[in-house]
Amino acid sequence: MPLMNPLPAPLRRLVAALAPRMGPYAAMWATLAVGVTAVLALTALAAEIYEDVTESAGVSGLDLPILGLMMAGRTPELAAAGTAFTNLGGRVGSTLIALAALVVLSLVSRSWRPTILLAAAAGGSLLMTVVGKDVTGRTRPDTAMAVPPFETSPSFPSGHTLNTTAIMMVVAYLACLLVRRAWVRTAVILACGAFVLGMGLSRVFLGHHWFTDVLAAWALGLAWAAMVILAHRVFHTMRQVRAKAGIDDGGGR
Repeated sequence: MPLMNPLPAPLRRLVAALAPRMGPYAAMWATLAVGVTAVLALTALAAEIYEDVTESAGVSGLDLPILGLMMAGRTPELAAAGTAFTNLGGRVGSTLIALAALVVLSLVSRSWRPTILLAAAAGGSLLMTVVGKDVTGRTRPDTAMAVPPFETSPSFPSGHTLNTTAIMMVVAYLACLLVRRAWVRTAVILACGAFVLGMGLSRVFLGHHWFTDVLAAWALGLAWAAMVILAHRVFHTMRQVRAKAGIDDGGGR
C-alpha cells in the first residue's frame, strides 16, 4: 500500500539525487543517525531546562500549583483507577501493548516493517529516558504528595510518558498507512492521542512526577517518533525512486 502523503518536494528532490548513489537501507540508517544526534541534543537541552527548574524559572513555576490542583481532586477511587492506568505505561504494560499492536499490524501488513519501526520507537525512547534521568538526577515530588507505591528513580523526564508517546505515535502512523477506512484511522489516532495525554496527566495526578517532567517527555517522545517516521518515509521514497530506475532491492514495504 503506498504512503498516504509523499515527502515534501525539497526532500523528494534530495532523495532522488542521492538514490543512484546509495541503497535504501543506507539512507534509512543515515536518517536514523541524524535522528539520534537530534535526540541527544534534545536530551542536553532537557538538562538545561532542568537547571531552569532548580531556579524556579519559566514553566517550572507551574509545577507546584498543578500538583496541588491534582491532589485536591484525588479520591481513593480515582487514585486506584489512576494507578491501574499508569501501570499500562510501565515496563510490563507498555511491552504488552507494543506486542499486541505489533501482532495486529504485522498481520495486516504481512511485513516485518511494523516490527522494525516499533522496536526503533521503543528502543530509542528507553535510551532517552535512561540518559535523561542520569543527566538530571531530579528528585520526585515528596511522598507526602504522592500515591503509593512510591518510585525512587530520578524524575526527569517521565519514562512512562516518553515511552508511551513514542510508541503510540508510531502505532498511529502505521494505522494511517495500513487501514483503509477513514473513520477507523481517525479512531486510532484519537485513541493513541488520548492514551498519551492520559498517561502524562496520570503521572502528575498520582504525584509521581512534576508537570515539567511530563512536558519534556511529551516533547522528546514526539521528536523521536517523528525521526522514526521520517526514516521510514525516506526509506520508502528511496525504494520507489530506485525501482523507477530499474534497480531491484528486493522485498516490499
